[in-house]
Amino acid sequence: MAQLEWSDALVLDLDLMDDTHREFVDLLAVVDHADDAQLLPAWERLVEHTEQHFGQEDAWMASTRFASGNCHSMQHRVVLQVMREGAALARQGDEKVLRVMASELALWFPQHAQSMDAALALHLRRVGLDPATGVVHAPQALPGELIHGCGGATCSDASSLGAVQSVQAALA
Repeated sequence: MAQLEWSDALVLDLDLMDDTHREFVDLLAVVDHADDAQLLPAWERLVEHTEQHFGQEDAWMASTRFASGNCHSMQHRVVLQVMREGAALARQGDEKVLRVMASELALWFPQHAQSMDAALALHLRRVGLDPATGVVHAPQALPGELIHGCGGATCSDASSLGAVQSVQAALA
């Protein structure tokens, strides 16, 4: 199974985001090392953290003019849906699915962090967002129109569907 360890490659130079990402990596490691009796509770803690984690990023995007339907937010919704479905299957006795999902998350997360989250962190620094308070210190730097896609130069609404399908395939 693929395991994920925190490394400098995941650092995005936005302290609150980096702290949240480090916690995600740590909770995923707890899932990886959990025995069968502790697997579902560990997974549920990871899901709870991920709901808050993605919710915070989605709130930052909303407050700094990312479109609500961008592919970054869409990936968040899809990944959470799949994680919740995994928990439901585990509650019905299929705990093996959580080990497979944990392995797939370990592969997916670095790509997500180093692309979509990196673009978001850059944007948040550009507009001077204080992640802890939500205050934008450089409102003149906010884009005039909503940012579509993921916020990266090579991402667009047209590629959103492909990105989401990749996440679904990886976590299914």
